[in-house]
Amino acid sequence: MEEKLAELANIMDHLRPHTVLYIGNIPISSTVVTTWMVMAILTIAVFLATRNLSSKPRGVQHLLEMLIGFIEGLLEDAMDKEGRKYLPLIATLFLFILSLNLSWFIPTVKPPTIDISTTAAFGVTTVVVIQIFAIQKKGIGGYLHHFTEPTIALAPLTIIEEFVKPVSLSLRLFGNMFGEKMVVTILFMLLPLVVPTPVMLLGVLMGFIQAFVFTLLPITYLQAFIKGH
Repeated sequence: MEEKLAELANIMDHLRPHTVLYIGNIPISSTVVTTWMVMAILTIAVFLATRNLSSKPRGVQHLLEMLIGFIEGLLEDAMDKEGRKYLPLIATLFLFILSLNLSWFIPTVKPPTIDISTTAAFGVTTVVVIQIFAIQKKGIGGYLHHFTEPTIALAPLTIIEEFVKPVSLSLRLFGNMFGEKMVVTILFMLLPLVVPTPVMLLGVLMGFIQAFVFTLLPITYLQAFIKGH
């Protein structure tokens, strides 16, 4: 019991990223290594899954087409047929974040999404790309006019909202994934022989939910720019 209490007291050591190696004087953290590993696995998996595409999808191709069709449906519901052009962004976000969330199934690996630097990068990059899409769609004039709707008196609040969005996106994903990982780690420490299977199943479900929520919010942001408030 004392050993378990000592492990629980050092729970953060199991969760915080650690330095894996140095390139010159630059430390490379476990978050970076895991992210690149997941990117390599995804690249290989996508290549293998799409190298022999068939007009009658089956197996992995069928699953991927179902997923893409689902995301495309969300975009069309929000922005009609025009939503299709944003499918690469939204689908990539979902697949990448989902893969990072589920990387904790790899032994000794800490999911990059429990590191605030990763989720902050996702939040900032996503919101910046959305601003670029909005300018391309409406032009500078139309883009600036968006901040005066429905009344110019609300412009300061609308501008502040755009700066808050990346913070909201990053903290939501980080908080949920970090909290889940902490609970799972504690349960594994206390009940290593009883908990693993149901917790792993719950981890898969939560990984999907968090990836879905993160990608659903950019759709609403895009809709606000494209379709208006």
